[in-house]
Amino acid sequence: MTENKIKASIIALERQALEQWNNGNPNGFINLSADDVVYIDPAFENKLVGKKVLEDYYNTIRGKIKIDRYEMINPTVQLSAEVAVLTYNYEAQRDGQTFRMNCTEVYKLESPNQWKIIHTHWSFVQPNK
Repeated sequence: MTENKIKASIIALERQALEQWNNGNPNGFINLSADDVVYIDPAFENKLVGKKVLEDYYNTIRGKIKIDRYEMINPTVQLSAEVAVLTYNYEAQRDGQTFRMNCTEVYKLESPNQWKIIHTHWSFVQPNK
């Protein structure tokens, strides 16, 4: 697979997972996550480690998220051997409010053509000062 096809594939995997997430279904991200995934989110004081811990968290919010509209802004994929780093800005609208986040996903090639998330990092967009 060419570098451009790999990059497009990583972005497509993320978009598919976001489509499910935005309708209350975390399965896309659960299925993409490696067993040793590390998840960092400003909603938590500490990182979550391991797919089972992440899945337990996702199950507490399953069906509770409904995003009216979202945008994955300026997705960029950097490749290095068996690792791909996806960064993007996420903008979502729900109930008339807009919120903005930054996201970094580190994907690892687990087997031919199968990428898994090994690290997720969400942060709030800081307003311009």
